Amino acid sequence: MSSSTSTFGLDDFVRLVRDEIGMPLKPEQVAADFDELPDWDSLYLLKLVTALELATGHKVPVGKVLEARSLKGIYDLAVPA
Repeated sequence: MSSSTSTFGLDDFVRLVRDEIGMPLKPEQVAADFDELPDWDSLYLLKLVTALELATGHKVPVGKVLEARSLKGIYDLAVPA
């Protein structure tokens, strides 16, 4: 993974979710509400925040992440446009 957020795209994020936290995720599921993801749980959230911080080199705003309703919402917080 690149340490630059400018090159950390949505495809990289999907790979990170699958490879680093072990959650089977299809690209079309990124925008789905967490309630629609049968495998989602709080342990995945903790692993994801840690993996995102390592991949992007930036702190992830955990308080805002807890308010997100989808993985795309978390991606948008962790990798601002």
